[in-house]
Amino acid sequence: QVQLVESGGGLVQAGGSLRLSCAASGLTFSNLFMAWFRQAPGKEREFVAGISWSGGSIYYANYASSVKGRFTIFRDNAKSTLFLQMNNLKPEDTAVYLCATGRAQNQYTNWGQGTQVTVSS
Repeated sequence: QVQLVESGGGLVQAGGSLRLSCAASGLTFSNLFMAWFRQAPGKEREFVAGISWSGGSIYYANYASSVKGRFTIFRDNAKSTLFLQMNNLKPEDTAVYLCATGRAQNQYTNWGQGTQVTVSS
């Protein structure tokens, strides 16, 4: 049974930082594309960042323009864990953050339950 469990959310002031984690089980983590999404109240779910692994130390990451330069996605294949380092947070980053996985970008088959991030001004 595939499980994705997010953690690390919380309340932070604007300009602060948080690191989110997504622990995966029941799948071959290293073979899969991993991504973070977010959904704010009354808004559609939106892509935040994604990452794939091509072997060795070669990773490919891409980001939404709204977070580029502030957020960093990375993964620990040995621990089957995905991370999102979020710096210089803004109130508009407030949302539930979810991790997702699939064979390729835009082919997501599994989703976590999400972790709440709230940024106060």
